[in-house]
Amino acid sequence: MLENISSPSDIKQLSQKELKLLASQIREKIIQTVAKNGGHLASNLGVVELTIALHRVFESPDDAIIWDVSHQCYAHKLLTGRYNSFDTLRTKDGISGFTNTNESKHDFFINGHSSTSISSALGLLTAWNLNNNNHKVIAVIGDGALTGGMAFEGLSHAGQLCKNLIVVLNDNQMSIDHNTGSISRYLSRLSMSPRYQSFRYRVDKIIDKIPYLGPRLEKFIFRFKRSLKGLLLTNNLFTDLGFEYVGPLDGHNELSMEKVFKKVQKLHRPVVVHVVTKKGKGYSPAENNPEIFHGIGPFQTSDGKVDNFEPLSFTEEFSNIIVNEAEQNNKIVGITAAMSKGTGLAYFSKKFPDRFFDVGIAEEHAVTFAGGLAAGGLIPVVCIYSTFIQRAVDQIIHDVVLQKAHVIFMLDRAGAVPNDGVTHQGIFDISLFLPIPDIQILSPSTSKDLYYCFKYALKSDSAVAIRYPKLSCPQELSDRQLEFVKGRGILINSEKKSSKKKILIVSTGGMYAEVKRAVSQSDAVCDIYLLRFIKPFDEKYFFKLTSDYKGIIFVEDGVKIGGISEYLSLLLNKNNFFNVKILAFNNQFYEHGNRKQILEEAGLSVNDIIRAIKEISK
Repeated sequence: MLENISSPSDIKQLSQKELKLLASQIREKIIQTVAKNGGHLASNLGVVELTIALHRVFESPDDAIIWDVSHQCYAHKLLTGRYNSFDTLRTKDGISGFTNTNESKHDFFINGHSSTSISSALGLLTAWNLNNNNHKVIAVIGDGALTGGMAFEGLSHAGQLCKNLIVVLNDNQMSIDHNTGSISRYLSRLSMSPRYQSFRYRVDKIIDKIPYLGPRLEKFIFRFKRSLKGLLLTNNLFTDLGFEYVGPLDGHNELSMEKVFKKVQKLHRPVVVHVVTKKGKGYSPAENNPEIFHGIGPFQTSDGKVDNFEPLSFTEEFSNIIVNEAEQNNKIVGITAAMSKGTGLAYFSKKFPDRFFDVGIAEEHAVTFAGGLAAGGLIPVVCIYSTFIQRAVDQIIHDVVLQKAHVIFMLDRAGAVPNDGVTHQGIFDISLFLPIPDIQILSPSTSKDLYYCFKYALKSDSAVAIRYPKLSCPQELSDRQLEFVKGRGILINSEKKSSKKKILIVSTGGMYAEVKRAVSQSDAVCDIYLLRFIKPFDEKYFFKLTSDYKGIIFVEDGVKIGGISEYLSLLLNKNNFFNVKILAFNNQFYEHGNRKQILEEAGLSVNDIIRAIKEISK
C-alpha cells in the first residue's frame, strides 16, 4: 500500500482498517531505512498516526504543515511523494533527514534547529492573510522544543495578533534526553487533567446541532467556554496567552485526532492542540530506550544493537576527562542544552547530579546561566554542539566575555558533521568567535591533547572555547610533541630527509587525521604545525618558524572567510611570504554525506591536500 502513495490525497479515502495497515508499513519502512543509514528513529515512530491525521484533514501544500526541528518528518516524507527515494535518506545526494524546500513543495522551510516553528508559521500565515490567502498553517512542536525561549516569543506574538494559527503540541515527555524543568511538569499536569475536555466535548456536540450561529451567540459560546476553562483547567498558560486549548489527545488514535482537527480547522483564532505520543512507538528497543534511538547509527533490526568497534571518539574522551577532573575539583559544574548523552555529560550527570544542569533546549539561557555560575565562584563547563552555539553568540559576548567570566565552552561536532546536512555543519564557530576580544579558542588534535587543553582551560581566568570534531581520536602523539606553551601549536617534523626546503602544513586539530594521511602519501617532505591555539596566537614564534619553509598550506575545518587561515595568510603576505595556499570551507552551505564526502566537496580531502602539496612544491 505505502509504495502506491504519491501524495497526501491518496490517503484521504482510505478506511480505518487500511490506515492502520498504512501506519504499520510506514513504521516498518522507517525502521529498515534507519537501520541501514542511521537517523532519528524514536521521534519518527512516535508521530506516524499524527502525521496521517494531519494529512487526512488538511490540504498540503495549500495548507502548510511546519515541523519544529523537523527530525520527525520521515512519515511526512513518505506521504508526500518520496517513497521511491526514501532509501537514500541522509546519504550523499539523497534526501535529507529534515524538511528541505529543495525536495518538495510540501516542505516550507529548511529546518534542523529547535523552537523555530511557531515564529516561522506565524510569519507565513500573516503573509498569506495579507495576500488574501486564508489557508491554514500548522506548527508541529514537541514538548522538548517548547523549552526553548523562542517558542514562547512566538506563542506570545501569535496570541497578540490573534491569527488563526494552529499549534500541535506533540507531548512525548522527551526532547532528546528526558525532559527536565517546569515546562515538562506543567505539561504532565495538563495531560492528567481531562475534566475540561470531557465536558467540552459534550458541549461541542450540542453546539454542532445548532443550524446557525449568529455573531452574538458565537461570541457568547466562546466566552462561556473560556469561563469554563477558568473553573476546570486553572492556570492554563496557552489560554492566558490567547489560545484556544484542546487536549490532551491520544496521539496514536488517528480517528479521534481527525475529528478534533476537523473542528479546529473551522476556528478563526489561535489554537493549541495537545497530543500525547510515545517515542519509539511500535519498535520495542526504541520504546524502551528512546534516548539511544533518538539519533542512531546503523543497527541490527532484530535486537536494536549497534555494531561499534571504532576507537574512542573525542566526545567519549571528554566524558572521561571531565569526570576525572571533577572528582578532584568540586568547583566544576556541567551544563548542557538537552544533549547530555550527545555531548558526553551523561556519565558526569550520574556521578555528580548536584553539579549537572540540563537547561532544556535553551542555548542562550545555558550561556548566561553559566556566566552567573562563574560570578558565584564556580567553573561552568558548557557543552554544546558547534552548530547550536551559533544561537548564543550575543550571550557569549555580553554575558560571559564582557563580564570576564571564567566559562569553558566545549564545542562538539566542530567542522564537517556527517549525515545531518546544512543545518548541522560546525564550520562557523572560528569565524564567529575570532573577532571577540579576550576569548580563547583551542583546537585539540588527539585525546591527550584534549586533556591538556581542558587542564589549561581549568586554570585560565577567562572564557575558553575548545572545539573538536565528531570523529574517533587519531593516533596519539609523543609527550615531547605535545609540550604545552600558551599561544603555540604542535610541530611534527617529517621523518623524510631532503636537501630541499620543506613544505609546512598548518592545520586545525580537527583535520589532523586527513593531513597526516596526506603527508604520508605525498612524495614531498612536509612538516605539520597543528594549531592547538587559534587564539591567543604567538605570531612572533610563527613567523620565525615559517621563515625556513618553501611554502605553507593552511588546512582549516571552518569557513575561509574570517577564519584563522585567512588571518595568518594576510600576516604572512605583509611579511613578504607569498607562497601560501588555503584549504578551508567555502562560503556556502554543505549538504549531507559522510565525513569523507563532505570534505571532498569542500576541497579538504586527503587527495586535495596532496594536490595542494604538489602545486606549492613547484
